Amino acid sequence: MLKVVLITGISGSGKSVALRLLEDTGYTCVDNLPARFLSEFLAHSVAQGQERVAVAIDVRGLDDLHGLPALIRELRDEGYPLRVIFLNASDHALMQRYSESRRRHPLTERLRTDGRAPSLEECIRVEREITAELREQEHVIDTTDLTPGQLRAWVRDLVQADRLQLVLTFESFAYKRGVPGDADLVFDVRCLPNPHYDQALRPLTGKDEPVAQWLQQFGSVEKMIDDIATFIRRWLPLYMQDTRNYLTVAIGCTGGQHRSVYVCEQLAIQFADHSPLLIRHRNQPAVDPVL
Repeated sequence: MLKVVLITGISGSGKSVALRLLEDTGYTCVDNLPARFLSEFLAHSVAQGQERVAVAIDVRGLDDLHGLPALIRELRDEGYPLRVIFLNASDHALMQRYSESRRRHPLTERLRTDGRAPSLEECIRVEREITAELREQEHVIDTTDLTPGQLRAWVRDLVQADRLQLVLTFESFAYKRGVPGDADLVFDVRCLPNPHYDQALRPLTGKDEPVAQWLQQFGSVEKMIDDIATFIRRWLPLYMQDTRNYLTVAIGCTGGQHRSVYVCEQLAIQFADHSPLLIRHRNQPAVDPVL
């Protein structure tokens, strides 16, 4: 039986966060699907043998939105196990989010009269009126005071999605090239002895045995690795409770070739029992696969 989740609600209330969570948990997701195509899309999904699909329909498809409540009832009568999640938030929270994102409300052009653009407050008020019937008959999540992690957890529990194991990534990088934008935790190992100044070791990397042996002679290197590992072990359970799917630990040195690479490799050994585990060395073209 095809499992269907429909995400709808007020613009700016977190639909993108919810849809990404469902995509990460194995749903085939479609954003901004016109409501008139929903029946056809579900029939096609069944024919293709899909097991789980998620669709976001909201005021962006205003012309079709008025008939959505009736369509939902029809689809349920036809036997589709359709779960609808309506995301909502306070006016104050919505206005703050729009201010931070600097995006226009999707009804701005629709409500423009005599060359005058409507205020954000007007757009939100009209959208609430348009979606009132949906809000009254479906499951509502108020995201006003929710963090994105909490919203993901609530959606996941509601749809009983499979809980994913957190992907732990160790990534080496060169500070001279900038800190990785996807890093969650960053550790600076530039204080450790540098093999770069040994002419024989300079062309090698932290994955090469001569470099590893050279670094192993310094107690500070082992101590740094142990301290980082202890920190991660202590806090990893809380990151997992936050319903994260990924945690990237970035280790940086000056050139991203020796010390950071070696530390990442040693940390990966210490966390070998964690699966999935990913090792990345940003200054090298090859990326090790997920274990």
